[in-house]
Amino acid sequence: MPRCNERDTVTVQTSPRTNRVADHPAERIFVDRWSPRGFSQEQISEGELRTLFEAARWAPSAYNSQPWRFLYALRGEADFDTFVAPLIEFNRGWAQHAAALIYLLSKKEFTPPGKTEAQFSRTHSFDAGAAWANFANQAAISGWAAHGMSGFDVEKARTLFGVPQGFDIEIVVALGRKGDGAHLAPALLQREQPSPRASVDEFAARGLFPQRFEVAR
Repeated sequence: MPRCNERDTVTVQTSPRTNRVADHPAERIFVDRWSPRGFSQEQISEGELRTLFEAARWAPSAYNSQPWRFLYALRGEADFDTFVAPLIEFNRGWAQHAAALIYLLSKKEFTPPGKTEAQFSRTHSFDAGAAWANFANQAAISGWAAHGMSGFDVEKARTLFGVPQGFDIEIVVALGRKGDGAHLAPALLQREQPSPRASVDEFAARGLFPQRFEVAR
């Protein structure tokens, strides 16, 4: 895999700020990142995409097992239609305009340090999620938008891509430059804005499990 060196240059664009307001001090990237559906026609280069994978590479994982795997296709390539095919109709309508489609997989077994036999990893999906978060945030830092989707036919994707049973297919990511949403249906265009988030008090508690967690969304 190509490695960055001092002579390599990476184009970084600042993601536009949203109207979101943080209740507590936090880096703007976490507040401003969101998941649009309206993409421009701009293509992404292999080098720019590898920068996002580089960020995913440094995610934490149990025993440094690094269970994440990414399969991807760029719009205009022969494989792109195959990557579109497993999506449910709702997602297919807008995601086909993305610059790239990426399927995130996780390896379900790993060999712990000092052991010789593989065993089930309880955190394989969790760890893959950490890699996805790094990927999505680096995309936003670089001026791209990454929209993760669970709406796809998992078994169809497994068959089309030849994914062994030892791997789970977690999500599909549509990646592109934010556009004007001209290709979106009116109902979707109205939703083309950052969504709100629950307050910290709704999901963080000091001490034992609080009753409010049971009714929180």
